[in-house]
Amino acid sequence: MKAAVITTAGQPPVYADAPEPSPKAGELLLRVQASALSQLAKGRAAGTHYSADNVLGTIAGVDGVGLTDDGRRVYFALPDAPNGAMAERTAVPASRIIELPEEIDTIEAAAIANPGMSVRTALVLRANFQPGETVLINGATGAAGKLCVQVARHLGAGRILVSGRNAAALEELRALGADIVVPFSIDASNEGSQAFEDALKPHVAEGIDVVIDYLWGASAQTILTTIAKAAESTSPVRFVQVGSMSGGNIQLPSAALRSSPLVLMGSGLKSVPLDRLLDSVSNIFRIYKAAGLQVSTKTVPLTNVSTTWLQDSRERIVFTTQS
Repeated sequence: MKAAVITTAGQPPVYADAPEPSPKAGELLLRVQASALSQLAKGRAAGTHYSADNVLGTIAGVDGVGLTDDGRRVYFALPDAPNGAMAERTAVPASRIIELPEEIDTIEAAAIANPGMSVRTALVLRANFQPGETVLINGATGAAGKLCVQVARHLGAGRILVSGRNAAALEELRALGADIVVPFSIDASNEGSQAFEDALKPHVAEGIDVVIDYLWGASAQTILTTIAKAAESTSPVRFVQVGSMSGGNIQLPSAALRSSPLVLMGSGLKSVPLDRLLDSVSNIFRIYKAAGLQVSTKTVPLTNVSTTWLQDSRERIVFTTQS
């Protein structure tokens, strides 16, 4: 069969021949229809994600949509190596498979599953988000960030603040439910941090209940220190760290934690049990139509995986197979 095979560390997978999967006890053989290109898929393929190990010679892709032998259309996640999602066929433990509702099509399901899992897990399972609360989404212009705006609105958010570097893209999020836009421009020397802090202070003083952070780095550090300085309530501010697109470490004085209502937590593989992550995916599929969730997608044949892998696209790239 054909698959996206990881042959060189740090390089895109190549479209090549791969061994046919041989299902073990408790696994199902699936005919793959679609698999989305996510930051998790990229990180695991590169061996840089904390959950990745011994990736060379394995097949790329962490999740997708496929057909069972009896024709059922299912979503699947995390095939055991060397199997992967970006292949004509794969073998997946039955416990990591979800039947798809008829109202969501194959491409939509593949595109929304990973960011949907991320969003619902961070907001509901980690932050215990409640109707009427205020949320700040840092790095809101990515696929997960945009979806987070929509899900927060569906959950009854009182106010939704969005922050990020692209001011024009942030303004577009008003149509999805964002109330307040806070752009920033922070360079490698942290120039711009003070301006971002000044812009955040009145909103922090008014009250922020939850922060969902997709960036980390200097912007996250600024948000944390601003909360420590400007929060006027002792009600907990739940800061949920989800992604690190800005990379790097941050400096957080211990006094910022002792003198503020900050509660820090992460959200992702290993911080939440896998069955609960899959429950989040099921929930997103169930509310997809009722909540009017939107994810911009771009379908690409798996044959083009090498040339597409490193593209910077605002759309969710979904690889489709020819099987």
